[in-house]
Amino acid sequence: MALAMFLSVVPAVNAQPQQNIQEVQMKQPKAQPEDAATEKADEEASKAEEAADKAEANGGTAEAGAADTATDDMLKDAADEGATDEDKPMAAAGQQTENVGIYKSLKTKFIEGNAGFMSLVALALVIGLAFCIERIIYLSLSEINAKKFMKSLDDKISANDIDGAKDLCRNTRGPVASICYQGLVRIHESLDNIERSVVSYGSVQSANLEKGCSWITLFIAMAPSLGFLGTVIGMVMAFDQIQAAGDISPTIVAAGMKVALITTIFGIIVALILQIFYNYILSKIEHITAQMEESAITLLDSIAKHKLTAGGQDA
Repeated sequence: MALAMFLSVVPAVNAQPQQNIQEVQMKQPKAQPEDAATEKADEEASKAEEAADKAEANGGTAEAGAADTATDDMLKDAADEGATDEDKPMAAAGQQTENVGIYKSLKTKFIEGNAGFMSLVALALVIGLAFCIERIIYLSLSEINAKKFMKSLDDKISANDIDGAKDLCRNTRGPVASICYQGLVRIHESLDNIERSVVSYGSVQSANLEKGCSWITLFIAMAPSLGFLGTVIGMVMAFDQIQAAGDISPTIVAAGMKVALITTIFGIIVALILQIFYNYILSKIEHITAQMEESAITLLDSIAKHKLTAGGQDA
């Protein structure tokens, strides 16, 4: 009987919690429409943010792709052009460095070669070049078109226009016109007197052409002599240093020998430079002298024809 009573109570107990749950659910308020709209707005905002993130990611990828493309184009252009464009600035920089290096090297060697003797060698070069430049300018101004000048002069003499021939000689520069003027001044004298006058004045003009050349030869001989003098003094300095040290050291000997050789080298270089200019000057003097001789012969022939023509008319 007790068992029957227990079994009857258990279902009643189990039914009571289910009844309570149903009552609680019935008592809870239903979701308001405003809460549903808010949730919907939140979902739309989340979707918008996700779309913006995707768009930004796509844009970054596009920019990165564009940058990669530009980089690839630059690399391709560089590959097409080759290394030549890159080598040009490097070559120019290297050439500039080389020029600066040569200047510094010459300056260093000049100082190492005992500035006193090297200054004398440099002075010989400067003065010798001054004489060379002066002679070159003088000889260049003395040169004319001798054949054209003599043709005009012969035409005037043939036309018996002696005054016009003299004016032509006075208005023309150079020794050729000068010797022709001296011949025309004595045109009424004998041919022997005219010839002696032309020859004598030609000697004067030749001396004017060679003026200053003796100084050039002096500096040509002086420059290597100064170099050899520096060589001897450098050897003496080397022996003095050996005597002071009491030992033959390669360093001591090399210092004196270096001074000796540098002065000799620069002296020979100066002599070579001046010798080149001197030979050029001699060639111009020889050319002008040949023009003078040829013009003198032509002048005497023209005067002889003039005298014959004038003598025939007088007869």
